[in-house]
Amino acid sequence: MLMIRLRRMGARNRPHYRIVVSDSRRTARAEVLEELGSYDPIAEPAAVSIDRDRARYWIGRGATVSPTVRSLLTRPEGPAAA
Repeated sequence: MLMIRLRRMGARNRPHYRIVVSDSRRTARAEVLEELGSYDPIAEPAAVSIDRDRARYWIGRGATVSPTVRSLLTRPEGPAAA
């Protein structure tokens, strides 16, 4: 089963995340099918960039969306979306 979820990157105490499509039966660090964007929660305001067209494509193909990514997808686009 496919899942759109966050993959943690960055350093200790300075996380940033990539929004990826991967197999839900594997860890988030495993091979990903596609990177859809990124999320930096430390930035003021929090920086979110998502390829929404590709996210819709994967959701149409049966991918489930994690609760955190779902909340990021419902935010308006742009730098002031925090």
